[in-house]
Amino acid sequence: MTQTNDPTTEITRAVARLQARILAMVFAAIGGLSLFAMTAWLLIKGGQDVGLHLQLLGNYFVGYSVTWPGAFVGLVYGAVVGGVIGWVIGIIYNRIVGIRQR
Repeated sequence: MTQTNDPTTEITRAVARLQARILAMVFAAIGGLSLFAMTAWLLIKGGQDVGLHLQLLGNYFVGYSVTWPGAFVGLVYGAVVGGVIGWVIGIIYNRIVGIRQR
C-alpha cells in the first residue's frame, strides 16, 4: 500500500463536521444574552428617549420594548433567532463538507 501526500486529501480528512445542535445552543446563548445586555445597558444608562433605535425591534419581536420586562422578552427572542441562525449555519456547513468529501 502506498500512502499519498496529496494536500487536498489531507485537508479534506481534517475538516470536521459541526454539531448543528451545539452550534445552535451557542448562538442562542450569544443572541439572547446580547439583546438582554444591550437593553439592560440602555436602561441603566438612562437619559432622555432611552433606546430609540433598539425599540425598533418591537416591530419584529412582539412584546419587546426597552424596559426591564422587555429585556427578558428580548432574551427569549434573541435566543430563538440566534438558535435558528446557528442551526442553519451548521446544517449548510455540513452539507457543503459532505459534497466536497465525495
